[in-house]
Amino acid sequence: MRLLFIFLLVCLVIALSVAKKHHHKNHHEKKHFRKTEIEKDMLDLIAEDDAEEERKKKKLKQFEKLDDIILNGGYDEDPCRRHHCGAGKHCEIDADGKPECVCVKACPRELDERRRVCSNHNETWDSDCHLHRMRCLCMENDALCRHRKYKHVHINYYGGCKEITPCRKEELEDFPRRMREWLFNVMQDLARRAELKEPYIQLENEAEKASSRKWVNAVIWKFCDLDVHPHDRVVSRHELFPIKATLLSMEHCIAPFLDNCDANNDHRITLLEWGQCLGLDSDEIEDKCSMIRKKHG
Repeated sequence: MRLLFIFLLVCLVIALSVAKKHHHKNHHEKKHFRKTEIEKDMLDLIAEDDAEEERKKKKLKQFEKLDDIILNGGYDEDPCRRHHCGAGKHCEIDADGKPECVCVKACPRELDERRRVCSNHNETWDSDCHLHRMRCLCMENDALCRHRKYKHVHINYYGGCKEITPCRKEELEDFPRRMREWLFNVMQDLARRAELKEPYIQLENEAEKASSRKWVNAVIWKFCDLDVHPHDRVVSRHELFPIKATLLSMEHCIAPFLDNCDANNDHRITLLEWGQCLGLDSDEIEDKCSMIRKKHG
């Protein structure tokens, strides 16, 4: 009986010992589990902070871009803003967002006869817009093209077409003198109306003060003024267009006169040819165009 009691007591001690170890193990596992959960929560919080920081940086960049847009006066620049189109065309944005030149869809209705132009086919057009639009349509083989000859139509002179009488020999001989006088009067008038371009004001002032420079400076001014695309110190037939188209309806000798200025018939008029054509001596002709442009930027 005594032995049985001792045996039961030993079994109880062993059972309590095992239970204690099991309790410690479970407690340790729970403690470790709770630590892992806390670490995971901390990592989640750090990740959330990082994500929030990225969102803040992205938002800041958006605000900076918005500031740039406001400071630049608007949204992204219009692709057509710097895209140049020739006469009779205007710029449109294509499907890819790129600028392209297309024929103008319609020209304003013109009732003023002073807007009319006469073409090289001796046809009167309501305005230069109507003429250039037709040329564009024909160049593009558009169904609205009235005739294929208009692929090369251009303005012959401003105003409605009329009969241009032939220039007589004596008129052509006197034309340089009248042309010099006209050029000086135009330069003088532009200066008085404050419309003369800055680089040429000095030439006009000299012409006003010294009679010997009156015609010389007017001739040089007009040559520099005509030499525009490009500034290559020669005047092409294309660059002569503004003066020819403006005067032809009033001065029937302007066309043969300008043809005679091209002494070597190379379709390019040098300053020397221009000056001699207008009756200046070779020693009076000074190439001031480059100097004036360089001085005034």
